[in-house]
Amino acid sequence: MTKIPSKTILYVTTACVSALIGVLPVRAQQSGGPEEIIVTARRVEERLQDVPLSITVYNQQQLSNRNIVSSTDLAAYTPSLAVNSRFGPDKSSFAIRGFSQDLNTLPTVGVYFADAVAPRLTSNITSGNGAGVGNMFDLQNVQVLKGPQGTLFGRNTTGGAILLVPQKPTDKLEGYVEGTVGNYDAHRFQAVLNVPVNDKIRVRAGVDRDVRDGYLHNLSGIGPKDFNNVNYWAARFSVDIDLTPDLENYTIFTYSRSHTHGTVGKIAFCNRGTVPGSTGVAGLGRAANCAQLDAEKAAGYRYYDVENSDPAANLLGTQWQAINTTTWKASDTLTVKNIASYGQAKESYSFNIDGDNIAIPFVTTYPGPNGGEGSQWTLTEELQFQGRTNNDRLTWQAGGYTELSDPIGTQQQWTAVFSNCTNVYAFQCTPLAFGPAFIIGSVGIAHNDYRYRNYGLYAQGTYKLSDELRVTAGLRNTWDWEKETADNIRVVPSPAGALAYSCSRAVTPAPNPGAALITDGACGIGRSFVQKSHKPTWLIDLDYKPTEDLLIYAKYARGYRGGGVNEANVGAETWKPETVNNYELGAKTSFHGAVLGTFNLAGFWNDFTNQQATVTIPQCVATTPGCTNPAFTGINGIQNVAKSRLRGIEADGSALFGNFRLEAGYAYLDAKVTGVSVPVCDNTRFNCAQASFLSTPGSTLPFAPKNRITLTGTYTLPLDEKVGKVSVGATFTHTDSQSVNHSDDAAFAAGAIPFNASLDPATDLLTLNLNWNDIGGRPVDLNVFATNVTDQKYYVGSANSLSTTGADFIILGEPRMFGVRVRVHTGQ
Repeated sequence: MTKIPSKTILYVTTACVSALIGVLPVRAQQSGGPEEIIVTARRVEERLQDVPLSITVYNQQQLSNRNIVSSTDLAAYTPSLAVNSRFGPDKSSFAIRGFSQDLNTLPTVGVYFADAVAPRLTSNITSGNGAGVGNMFDLQNVQVLKGPQGTLFGRNTTGGAILLVPQKPTDKLEGYVEGTVGNYDAHRFQAVLNVPVNDKIRVRAGVDRDVRDGYLHNLSGIGPKDFNNVNYWAARFSVDIDLTPDLENYTIFTYSRSHTHGTVGKIAFCNRGTVPGSTGVAGLGRAANCAQLDAEKAAGYRYYDVENSDPAANLLGTQWQAINTTTWKASDTLTVKNIASYGQAKESYSFNIDGDNIAIPFVTTYPGPNGGEGSQWTLTEELQFQGRTNNDRLTWQAGGYTELSDPIGTQQQWTAVFSNCTNVYAFQCTPLAFGPAFIIGSVGIAHNDYRYRNYGLYAQGTYKLSDELRVTAGLRNTWDWEKETADNIRVVPSPAGALAYSCSRAVTPAPNPGAALITDGACGIGRSFVQKSHKPTWLIDLDYKPTEDLLIYAKYARGYRGGGVNEANVGAETWKPETVNNYELGAKTSFHGAVLGTFNLAGFWNDFTNQQATVTIPQCVATTPGCTNPAFTGINGIQNVAKSRLRGIEADGSALFGNFRLEAGYAYLDAKVTGVSVPVCDNTRFNCAQASFLSTPGSTLPFAPKNRITLTGTYTLPLDEKVGKVSVGATFTHTDSQSVNHSDDAAFAAGAIPFNASLDPATDLLTLNLNWNDIGGRPVDLNVFATNVTDQKYYVGSANSLSTTGADFIILGEPRMFGVRVRVHTGQ
């Protein structure tokens, strides 16, 4: 892809906007054109082309054509949207414009369903917070909002927000039944029924069941036969009641349950002494991993063949939420809306963190015997006031937001490190040891509970300076409070059971109570941490609309993401908020006549300060200078160690040439570190000289591909209505390579490894679909689809441990998928 000089991004955008003013025809709006998409990006219904914001919108048909099953599938088709799939699709998290979520930081992209934020879910590794399966059916549309949304939305949204808008109950008796079959023994069933009970009450219910074999073939003979499979149930029930002509109450219940084998990494290469590190204890791992790699090659393993060491590998996630929206039209100029929700999210998983299958695996994580790794309830309440003056010169909205979230029971995670366990809960494991006096292996027990309190007050208004010129200003203040209570125990295992108990980070009581440490809470003494933060965010926007078909806007917005807590980051257990200043210039255009279409362009510049980033520091050993009290484990936590600059261009458009529709999207992103600070580190316990973080100014931020382009063409055959509506379509998406981290950069530059596993490769993915709707004039639709048609082999994440445990493991992306979908509908 040709690179655009980043210096001139906003100047290029300005020039394009100026040119558009001169060449666009002034025409009356025609109904049914592409510009008729309605969005709720500013919490009210507006035409997409009237909103001064960069947005990508998909309707349900577009989602089906692309076989988008989970929210994370959106990333394959949306410019500026990326996804972190390090721990599999069910635990993925979003990044927009380079703003990503590390470990257990707060999300940078808020996911909203029916105007309510997804329930929180916090565990020791990244959780999706709404990015999983079960929501992508019976939708009105999906809106991807790019850039800070901190004024109108109730949670940290420095990168943007994703709005999932379900179909509301209607006044028609209608519904559909849909079945899908595909390769990898895929079977999906959907059914939706809409019933108008009377002229005031409408009910809608739906169910979605999806199963598919995994595309990673487990040849170890240990655990499940495959990984990255699909297996979920989802259900939805909604009631819309007109209590009076001016008072509406809309309630929706959602539920999803996914139980899969999880994911596993594939060993890519090992350190054969060409990369510094992997000596001593880690050197044993290097030798074992190289032996595994050699054995796989000798056995003729193919690309999707993997090994696994965990007999009970699985990932179970459940989520439900009840959302109630009451809307009162108090007068012609005032509307009052209340949005309340309560939900629960739980997850329980067991898997090998890397993917090694050696005599003594490095790290395997398990749920606790009495609870999973994540279990959280979330309550939200938002009161909105929306108004306008009688002459419509001023429109405004204001409101307050409250969010409470606490654990359900106690969250538990058991982790076996350098141990091969037959029964981890009885501590029956073979640990790595150099004689009885020097046992390296251990089982860690983490009882980490997270509590959140979040409050916000906001107001935003738009004033018409003239019929063509409007100014919008908004202000929000957010108060965040987070508390983590930790109780972490280290157990020395043996094949017969536990040998010793101690506190991982707190001082072990004397006398040592032994097994009672697991339940008496003594290891939690002094390990409770609170992070409070509050910041204002704002928006100032000026937009100019000289004609009905052209909107030009300039915007300045401040974004904020709250601080957080991770007690494992010894000495720096809490981190501060981060802020971003966003400057954006854009234009939205529509055109008519022989060709109907739209073209939108935006240029943005973000200054990102106090950046929250992962810091990894190994524990010190006796030979490390200054090491007097070595920690049991290293640090893998969050600190404010960087500032960055993120700038780019986004463009999208559509055109209808008779029976042929062309859609295109493009994003150019230049996301670089501009400064760093030295992380907090205690050199008496850790090897501070080997700290790994965003340490090099000029390096690219994770999940920020420089170029992405999507092209979709759809041709509708000119057939008689009695035959039905037949269309064929294709979507091509190119994504540049993108950094996951920078762990392997130096080794790759030195020629020590065959490829850089910390850099996801560029991809060129092709999707094809054939739709035949209303076959023979009957209410039957047929869809044939295929994704990754060329069967490109690529990876979407990695575990980079060349200098420690001596190997790199990669998380493989989906191969070619294809299938046939049939829908029978009525009343539509």
